[in-house]
Amino acid sequence: MSDAEWAVVRPLLPVPAWLRGRGGQPEAYCHRAMLDAIRYLVDNGTKWRAMPVDFPPWDRVYAFFRRWRDLGLVREFHDRLRRTVREQAGRDPEPSAGVIDSQSVKADAVVGRDSRGFDGGKLINGRKRHVVVDTLGLLLAVMVTSADIGDRAAARALLARVAAAHHRLALVWADGGYTGSLVGHCLAVFALVLAIVKRGDGMRGFVVLPKRWIVERFFAHLMRSRRLARDFERSTGSAEAVVHWSATMLMTRRLARPRPSRA
Repeated sequence: MSDAEWAVVRPLLPVPAWLRGRGGQPEAYCHRAMLDAIRYLVDNGTKWRAMPVDFPPWDRVYAFFRRWRDLGLVREFHDRLRRTVREQAGRDPEPSAGVIDSQSVKADAVVGRDSRGFDGGKLINGRKRHVVVDTLGLLLAVMVTSADIGDRAAARALLARVAAAHHRLALVWADGGYTGSLVGHCLAVFALVLAIVKRGDGMRGFVVLPKRWIVERFFAHLMRSRRLARDFERSTGSAEAVVHWSATMLMTRRLARPRPSRA
């Protein structure tokens, strides 16, 4: 991280228990060094054991990653950054609209049979990332499943999670894969309008569709993180944590970017 990014990140970090007087052993390494090591791994796609010597030992970095994953600290840190980015853009901290979609990616050999499958539509053997983003393209929720799980089945669980966490959310745009009983289910159970954005009959080739381009751009940002070009994580929890880490990198760079002064 640059110094400008660290100045933005430091006040938003979760405070360890030992600094709040709640006991526990003080950490041996600086949070900035740990965050830099994890960001390096996500951005460059290296193995844990191939961590450069400039960073703390790989096992200590992985222990930090695992602790933040299991305690939900990476999601808490990510959500604080998202609220800050929305406030800087002049938006309400909590979104009122979002976009849902999924992305199928190939899985590495370390991914077991219990969490991998075959996506017949994309012809991909691996996992599927189901995400909901706001209208700024910031991540609201992610769920990783095997690739053979249908979009509508996964959307029921994912939208339930999103609706419980974001009470202002009233509208979600989706593609044609989310039609059917899911539209009525979202309205009746979550009080959520699921608007389907379809391609016109006369459209040929690549066409930028309203609202759907927002989530497609988010997937493009994820693919720039080499650790996410393929699913290398043994558990779906780790796969979701890596997505959150990639999204935090996107937001810290946006917050640290110098804003042009108004005349």
